[in-house]
Amino acid sequence: MKRVMLLRHAKAGAAGDTGDDHARILTERGRDDAGRMGVFMRKAGFEPNAVLCSTAARTIHTWTVVQAELSRDVPALFVDALYLAPASRIFSTIRTIAPQDASAVLVIGHNPGLGDSARDLAGTPQDAATRERAAYLAEKFPTCALAVFDCAIANWKDLTPKTGILLQVIRAKDLRNP
Repeated sequence: MKRVMLLRHAKAGAAGDTGDDHARILTERGRDDAGRMGVFMRKAGFEPNAVLCSTAARTIHTWTVVQAELSRDVPALFVDALYLAPASRIFSTIRTIAPQDASAVLVIGHNPGLGDSARDLAGTPQDAATRERAAYLAEKFPTCALAVFDCAIANWKDLTPKTGILLQVIRAKDLRNP
């Protein structure tokens, strides 16, 4: 059994005068949301063994803030191919780069590819509770949203669409104080 966790980067500012999308950094809200998500992941037992992270500033910063809230250091690979990657490239990256000894991998990336990957991995929900969780994915995969899947595979190379069982979808706004 392998666990895949997909985390969209937290809220980032505009590209600014340079127009450099890759260099966009987190807003104050983004930093706060990423911290809350890290606390949630620790408390819920959703801590990864390995991280695959896009090389964009906003994804790296999201990981840095999340990592600070986890109970242990987790090795991260910063992967150029994940920058604005479509779902097919995200699946390919997990299959080829995720360490085989890692039972839980966190991928930090961008929409629309990350949201598409979550919907593809979930397949067709089989029960009411899973359908309700999947409804979040059908609507939108907002910034700093986390989708957690258990996959009945022994090796990462076997990861394909519809191999995941959706355990949890949590959005940053679900973690904010009312």
